[in-house]
Amino acid sequence: MELIVDLHVHSHYSRATSKDCTIEGLYRWGKIKGINIIGTGDFTHPGWLAEIQEKLEPTEGGLYQLKDDIARIIDASLPQSVRNNLIRFIPTVEIATIYSKGGKVRKLHQLVVMPGFTGVSELNARLDKIGNLKADGRPILGLDSKELLRHALESDPEALYIPAHIWTPWFGMFGSKSGFDSIQEAFEELAPEIRAIETGLSSDPAMNRGVSNLDGVTITSHSDAHSPQKLGREATIIEAKPTYDDIIEAIKSNDKRVRGTIEFFPEEGKYHSDGHRACGIRFDPGQTREHGGICPACHKPLVVGVQYRVGELTDTADAIHPKQVEYIVPLPEVLAELHGVKSVTSKAVISEYMNIIAKLGSEFDVLRKIKLDAVKDHSALIGMAIERIRSGQVHKEPGYDGVFGTIRVFKNAQDRAAMTLQISLL
Repeated sequence: MELIVDLHVHSHYSRATSKDCTIEGLYRWGKIKGINIIGTGDFTHPGWLAEIQEKLEPTEGGLYQLKDDIARIIDASLPQSVRNNLIRFIPTVEIATIYSKGGKVRKLHQLVVMPGFTGVSELNARLDKIGNLKADGRPILGLDSKELLRHALESDPEALYIPAHIWTPWFGMFGSKSGFDSIQEAFEELAPEIRAIETGLSSDPAMNRGVSNLDGVTITSHSDAHSPQKLGREATIIEAKPTYDDIIEAIKSNDKRVRGTIEFFPEEGKYHSDGHRACGIRFDPGQTREHGGICPACHKPLVVGVQYRVGELTDTADAIHPKQVEYIVPLPEVLAELHGVKSVTSKAVISEYMNIIAKLGSEFDVLRKIKLDAVKDHSALIGMAIERIRSGQVHKEPGYDGVFGTIRVFKNAQDRAAMTLQISLL
């Protein structure tokens, strides 16, 4: 069966996260979004680990489900259209490591996936001797990433270790500020254990496949959600049984079961282009080279983004990515644009969003699968917007230096008004 997999999430114990990042919140929004396999996130935090062990129970094939009495209450509050969506959980955590290697300070984020709580307990016991696991849901450890990988595999050989958002300047394995130039440089003799990477919001599979160092490595995408509403802004599509072994084996082997990914348009990511947020400077790689990497306003080094860094490591011309790639704009963002409001949490947007879910199905069904005629029968304007997204006919303003980019269905308000008028005349 087709499984939508999102392994990179956070709990309310992580910094800068929503108080709604509870296991119930993840379950509820997983159903609304249409996501089947969700990482628990933050399993190194003792408070969160206690919560998820109390509320989850093991199910078929080594996955976990919300206990029935809790699930029934949540399901009763959901539209009928999404109540039967399958939801399973896998223990996961993102860990930050900061250490010196090769004469440079390295700051890397990595996603660790475990098949069960026995391995989780063993890994937590090891890491508790190295750093403070109570301070943050995403712990920061003074540990070489290679050694973190070793601890994970020794805790459970079936663990999966994924370098997270690998191009992010400050915390990616290939990041311009503190990363490496190859997997081998970062993980040395354990490099063969790196079976998958996460693209991050600012890159897509095509950008990654030009780097021969990633040949044979599975490209995955996940949301890095800091609120349950952000689940699935990126995800991985896997054709597999809903079991730990089948899902993880598919990722590790990079076989045909990994069908592809659901992606942000990479320009929307907040580190796609180069620049200086404080100076309002946004450059493409050519402009950065013209200025020698120096901001023309403050004369300090620019924050070199993902597009530039990918160009530095790309060494394969016309690389082919054999998997499917589907670009989306989250439905609340589409509705905010159509309503002419800035906030995706405005009353008008939330009301229209839940109305669509109730009538048509999950958000991913609406964005990916439901026939456009059916969407247009509900709303001609929304149908036109989704048609443009599916065909890639969107307007892009790239993100830079921590500022999210903007993806718009309409070029401007006049374009939106013209489309509205055109629809009214049909």
